[in-house]
Order: sequence, then structure tokens, then C-alpha cells
Amino acid sequence: MSNSTKFIFVTGGVTSSLGKGIISASLAKLLQARGYSVTIQKLDPYINIDPGTLNPYEHGECFVTDDGAETDLDLGHYERFLNVPTSQANNVTTGRIYQSVIEKERRGDYLGKTVQVIPHITDEIKNRIQILAKNGDFEIIITEIGGTVGDIESLPYIEAVRQMMWEFEDDCIVIHLTLIPYLSAAGELKTKPTQHSVKQLLELGVQPDILCCRTEHALDINLRKKIAKFCNVNINAVIESRDAESIYDVPLLMQKEELDKVVLEKLNLLTRSLPNLDKWTHFLEMLKNPKSEVNVAIVGKYVELKDSYKSIAESLIHAGVENECKVQVHWIHSEKIYNENVEKLLLQMDGVIVAPGFGSRGISGKIEAIRFVRENNIPFLGICLGMQCAVIEYARNVLHYAEANSHEIDAKTKHPVISLMENQKVVSGKGGTMRLGAYQCKLKPKSKIAKAYHSEVISERHRHRYEYNSDYLEEFEKNGMIATGFNPETNLVEVVELENHPWFVGVQFHPEYKSTVDNPHPLFVAFIHACKIMASKNSPSNSEKILQ
Repeated sequence: MSNSTKFIFVTGGVTSSLGKGIISASLAKLLQARGYSVTIQKLDPYINIDPGTLNPYEHGECFVTDDGAETDLDLGHYERFLNVPTSQANNVTTGRIYQSVIEKERRGDYLGKTVQVIPHITDEIKNRIQILAKNGDFEIIITEIGGTVGDIESLPYIEAVRQMMWEFEDDCIVIHLTLIPYLSAAGELKTKPTQHSVKQLLELGVQPDILCCRTEHALDINLRKKIAKFCNVNINAVIESRDAESIYDVPLLMQKEELDKVVLEKLNLLTRSLPNLDKWTHFLEMLKNPKSEVNVAIVGKYVELKDSYKSIAESLIHAGVENECKVQVHWIHSEKIYNENVEKLLLQMDGVIVAPGFGSRGISGKIEAIRFVRENNIPFLGICLGMQCAVIEYARNVLHYAEANSHEIDAKTKHPVISLMENQKVVSGKGGTMRLGAYQCKLKPKSKIAKAYHSEVISERHRHRYEYNSDYLEEFEKNGMIATGFNPETNLVEVVELENHPWFVGVQFHPEYKSTVDNPHPLFVAFIHACKIMASKNSPSNSEKILQ
């Protein structure tokens, strides 16, 4: 490990969902803007090996990296803020830690020793934290500890942090994200929950260096002095983290609080130049001052928890800014779409995205939505299962194969236009066994998707078991649904388009995983551009829909 590597640990207290991931990503952005090479990792205390088998209602989106790791959605924030790809090493779970230790024990690596939480589990955690430092690629590694201090399952992680603070005394600091609640009856902010949270950390042997205080109201100087005194930190290390209008405001708010400056001082690092956030500030200005508006429906079966489609929602924000327009997202549950109400739900939309997913629930609604947008020339983007539903809809309603389906939905269908991938037929386990990670795709020249990418060879990330059945390719193309993207090695169909439609594209991959603030994804940018054209047709007298 490089001696120059510095470690920043981010813990949470009082309650979950305070935004450790956003604070970590914002700090990383500020340090990156000062010229430091930074990466972030997430340590999750659940026993699943990865979030790939978790219900999106419980965990939100499963984010996939280039190297095929199924990871926490916070890694999506890291990539969107830093514009740097993450990998398997950036996300570790308790399940993976224990799996590794047990495998070593079975191999005899511990030479007959009794395997225990301390030192074996904590050593494995420390090893995973330091993996990213071994090549010397990063000067600073920010490690977010999932969960809340005091949780039983996070105790080994806090102990590992304590040991690293002792072993690398000058190279480690701890940022504790906590809550300062406002009691409306008393009309004041209360610091006691934060004091108790820090006390819990101290009982575990960890003194936080910086407190990031989530609050709805400003922290005045007296409150900051009180927090500093009772929590044993410097007053300039009490950082106010106010609720923000957008997550993209947070880096600028943290810069105003001088979080990056305090961090560098505590790590004995040079402040170098002031952060250059001109591009970020321009993005925010464009986000808050759009020239027009488009209405986009996201059709999916997990819309009650919007974090299930977090990367899609953020990709639309990036694409909207690139098109100087506000994307008004309408979340529509696919189980609530029928032939009788689809016109009412979708006719006023300027574009429709049919989201990815697994299983049969909500499929009929997705297919009904696709039929409507196809027949009414509304811009359409189908992602993964959304693309597969577009193929099924076309087979049923244009090719007149009434029983056309996916093998995933109906194993006995007469017309499996979507079938199980050949290499998946021998797979029995569920976790991490899909087609995962980045694969190349060759695009047909002059196709809508090739024009969007300005390229004929692309690389995109995948997460699926089922594929377009090429046995039907000739018939589909003869009737107007053209395959415009292929895997160059297996000839797997990756993209379908409609010839006689303004903008109808289905992709087997997940473009949303690669959209960032600095590089909005070209496919989403092209889709929103098509939506803008549709909006001008919907309101010809007010084609720009200027926002007041």
C-alpha cells in the first residue's frame, strides 16, 4: 500500500437515510476539484453477498459496474459526481467478508487457529478497505460505513475503523453524519441526539474528527460551540448540512462550509488550488433555469419507491440540462395501466420510458403502454425488460402472434420471441449469475441509436438472463422492427428500432448506469431531444413552453 494514501471514514448516527452517500460524493467532488485523485467505497452491513438478490422495495436500485459487480445505489452517486467508474472493490458487504473468511478457513489458511470476529473478520474488513490503495492510484479513499452507529451488524466495521485509526494515525479521519432535529413545539434545534450518537462512537473507541449535522434550520454560532464542546471536536469541524433543493447543490453547500478545507487540514495535506467548480455551477444554473419543459412517463412496477429507478431519474435530469429543458417525470405503475385508461394516462406525455425489472407482475401494463406509444408516435425508450416488452408487443399486435411471450413469463409459449440465453440454461444459482457488466455493441450506421452516440461501436453495462430470439429476426425486420445493435462476438441483438416512428428505441443494456453530470448519456440526451420535438407538436402555439 502506498504510504501517501489517506483514508476518510464516513459514519452515520441518530437515524438512517441522512445522506451519507451524497455527503461522501460531495466531499470527493470538492477534493477532486482541488486536484486530488479520490475514490469512494461503500461497506454494507447486510449478509447478502451483494444487493443483486434484494427486493428493490427494500434496497432501491441495484447499480452495476463495468466489471460486473452488483452494488449499492450509492455507487451510482459516486460515479455521477466524480465521473470516474467504480468496481467490485468499491462495494463490500458483510456477506462477502464472511464468505471470504470461511473460504480461507476451509483452505487451512489460518493454520489451525480459532477463527473469530476479532482479528479475522476485522482484518478482512481492513484488507478490503485498503485494496483500492494498493496500486497507489488514489491519494484519498473515502469509505462510507452503511447503517447507523449502534446497530449490531455494523460493530465489526466500527472496530476495523478503530484499528485503522490506531495503525495509520496520521492518515485517517472520521466524519460522523448526524441529525440535529427541530422541535416545532419548543421552537428550537436539539443537540442531544447528536451527543448520544457521538457517545456511542466513543464507547466503541472512535472519536470523530468532523461532525456533519443534517438540519432543517441554520446552526448559529452558539449551537455550534455547544456541539463542539460536548462532542470534543473543533468548532470549525462542526459542519452544517442543510436540506437542499437538489442533491447537486450539496457540493457547493459543503464548499461554503469549508468541509474540504477542514478535511485537508486534518489529514495534513496541502490545500492546493481552490476547487474549480465552474462546470458544476453552470450545470446547476441550467438545471434551475430551464427554457422549456417536457413531460416524460416512467412506466414500472416499483414506482412507489423511486430509488428503484434512481439512475434513470438522474439520467433524465442530466439529459434535461443538456437540452435546456426541465424533465417533468410522471411515475406510472405498470399494474394500473389497461386498455381502457392508457389514453388518459399517456396521451399528454411527450415521451415514455418503460423501465427494467424481472418477473411477470405488471408486464401486461407495460405492453399496453408500448402499444399506445407505438400507434401514437410518442417517443419511446425501452430499457432491458422494457425492450423485451416492445418485442413481445410487436410480435402480438403486428406479426399477429397472439401467444408471443418471453420464456421468463411463459415457459410454454408457442412463440418465445424472448428466450433464455444459452449460457444461462446451466445456471442454478441466483446471485451474481446473470449476464453482468460492460459488453461491446456494434451499431448499424445511420440508425437512430448510432446518430445518438455519434459512434458505431459502444460499450454498455448489462444485467439480464433473457435475450431477443434471433430465430424471429427476419420476420421482425420484414415488418418494420429493425435490429440496429449487435454484440460483435455472439451476434446477440442489443437494440431494436421502428422504421416508421419518430423515435422508438429499445435497448437490452442499461444506459442509465453511465450518465454523469460531466457526461450526460447520449441516448437519454437524444430521447429528451425527441420529447422536445413532441412537446412542440403538442403545444404548437407555445413550442418552448417558457417557464415563469
